[in-house]
Amino acid sequence: MQKFNQLTGIAAPLDILNVDTDMIIPKQFLKTIQRSGLGKNLFDEMRYTPEGDEVPDFVLNQSAYRGAEILVAGDNFGCGSSREHAPWALLDFGIRCIISTSYADIFYNNCFKNGILPIVLPQADVDKLMDDAKRGANATVTIDLESQTIQGPDGGTISFEVDAFRKKCLLEGLDDIGLTMKKGAAIDAYENDLAAQPWR
Repeated sequence: MQKFNQLTGIAAPLDILNVDTDMIIPKQFLKTIQRSGLGKNLFDEMRYTPEGDEVPDFVLNQSAYRGAEILVAGDNFGCGSSREHAPWALLDFGIRCIISTSYADIFYNNCFKNGILPIVLPQADVDKLMDDAKRGANATVTIDLESQTIQGPDGGTISFEVDAFRKKCLLEGLDDIGLTMKKGAAIDAYENDLAAQPWR
């Protein structure tokens, strides 16, 4: 998993409440178990017409936001089904951080497991960042996980909270497998000891 320390990038405003996982990645794209290739179908039914043409008004189709790495979203982001394809699609598009007032629990946990930082802020702070994000190419925001701060385009700083263990995993780039592999020597020692037992 890619480490997350500091991120400076364009923030895209998605001022929609209750964005569910089917909106993030519709069910017809869930046949794959590959984590790559889903970015082109992120928000598919909002980004494209039924004929496959881009919807010009959708935020990620606008030239200023095509390379967005940060998403400022409405309340209750990631609700609906528990599909892990949702963070896969966001990450494959290039989104490394989401800022909202709240998330569905499973989606929130899946973000951390896939190298995405979901930040929870009060409504007033999200409103400020949403307004900043609407500046287009000037909507550059810096997320510093170590100091737990967000610096907006005007230089103002907002602090955020994050669980210490999840923060450590993101800083070190550790998913569940990575955490297990850190204990590799102890696991090998246990297996070797078990193999030497007389009942083996």
